[in-house]
Amino acid sequence: MTALAAPAHPVLIQGGMGVGVSSWRLARAVALTGQLGVVSGVALDVLLARRLQRGDEGGHVRRALAQFPVPAVVQRVLDQYFVAGGVPAGRPFRPVPRLGLKARCSRQLLTAVANFVEVFLAKEGHDQPVGVNYLEKMQLPTPAAVYGAMLAGVDYILMGAGLPTEIPRLLDALAAGRPARLSVTVQGAEPGEDHHVAIDPHDLLGDAVPILRRPRLLAIVSSATLAAYLARDEVTRPDGFILESAGAGGHSARPRGRMVLNDDGEPVYGPRDELDVGKVAALGLPFWLAGGQTGPERLAAARDAGAVGIQVGSAFALCRESGLDDELRQRLLAQAAQQTLVVRNDARASPTGFPFKVVPLTGSAADEQVYADRPRLCDLGYLRTQFRRPDGSVGYRCPAEPVDEYVRKGGAVEDTVGSRCLCNGLVATIGLGQHRADGYVEPPLVTLGQDVSFLPHLDRDGAGYCAADVVAYLLGTV
Repeated sequence: MTALAAPAHPVLIQGGMGVGVSSWRLARAVALTGQLGVVSGVALDVLLARRLQRGDEGGHVRRALAQFPVPAVVQRVLDQYFVAGGVPAGRPFRPVPRLGLKARCSRQLLTAVANFVEVFLAKEGHDQPVGVNYLEKMQLPTPAAVYGAMLAGVDYILMGAGLPTEIPRLLDALAAGRPARLSVTVQGAEPGEDHHVAIDPHDLLGDAVPILRRPRLLAIVSSATLAAYLARDEVTRPDGFILESAGAGGHSARPRGRMVLNDDGEPVYGPRDELDVGKVAALGLPFWLAGGQTGPERLAAARDAGAVGIQVGSAFALCRESGLDDELRQRLLAQAAQQTLVVRNDARASPTGFPFKVVPLTGSAADEQVYADRPRLCDLGYLRTQFRRPDGSVGYRCPAEPVDEYVRKGGAVEDTVGSRCLCNGLVATIGLGQHRADGYVEPPLVTLGQDVSFLPHLDRDGAGYCAADVVAYLLGTV
């Protein structure tokens, strides 16, 4: 293989992981190597509010806020959430209102500001590309989140956990400063019902609405069929694909056909689930391979198959710049060194119904006893599902909420079995878990990919490693 020339796209994409694991620090560190650093766009409003309530050590959040184009909006956010010196230990964080179909302008502004801050900090001080990762499943915050990221100059939008069919049109409208809307899935909706979330940049910014550069959209898909479906029409066509196998961390696609579980309760994938890389290459759009891309030989194979490169998550999740809590990182690295690290693809853990990778760490929310002792509640609500009530109004439910509430709202009791509160667990994984008024502290929930064979190459002396080490290792043989 010939030496790499300066490509139109980065060869390596750092995965947009968890809630705050792909932090601005990690994305910036990767971008400084010339590859694509990506921030996770999930629950950034909660992270912004809690970082401010912690006192904003280093002043990074407030430095970014000072660059937001509407100072009055920034002042409202600071007045509501900033606590000089931080809240006393053990005191609950002030909650952030949950999103709904009828989103208030103030709520949209908080989402937009939070995404602006994360992308601004990731891009600060350099001119390399930065991306942000969203879940199509989480439709309610998407328009405001995307607009905030675009105001900060984001270069790539990555979206999975569903098909982003309306995102190209959303990006076009927001770049031009026009009002935009996004359809929202409502279970049980009758034909002809229109459910959507709307955004008008003038409502958020007043008269000073800028014309923005449109970021590239990379759709994260699990099959060539889904890629072909999106590429068939210019209205839905993304700018490229990330072709992800079931071995990737976080959520993964369900097996095709009937769900079959092995003796450990994990979904069984078969020949129908294998990635047809050739069919994706034939679409003529740039693509990257993801899931188990753990070494330079995988990068070489991906490029030989026609891919621009690879997306890598877990290797970056365990590096020093990631948002993962330091104590959790050390426990994971120690278990990996002892060859006792286990990552399960849990078919029931996620309220979304998609399989979700879970590390069964003692003391975490993956620990059956720990979770059994947890008061069952849904107060963040990012993974709630919208459903149609008998009177035609829209309600919200989550399999991780109290079982009687979920059933009362028309949910099936079997959906609640094994379901974990991912929202609170993932926020706790980066050290920002809620301290309840009764003294209960939300436990973390850790997700990783199932192949950690990269670790002996990166953490040779047990002292840890940085993002630049990951990039150097992966590019070593190209």
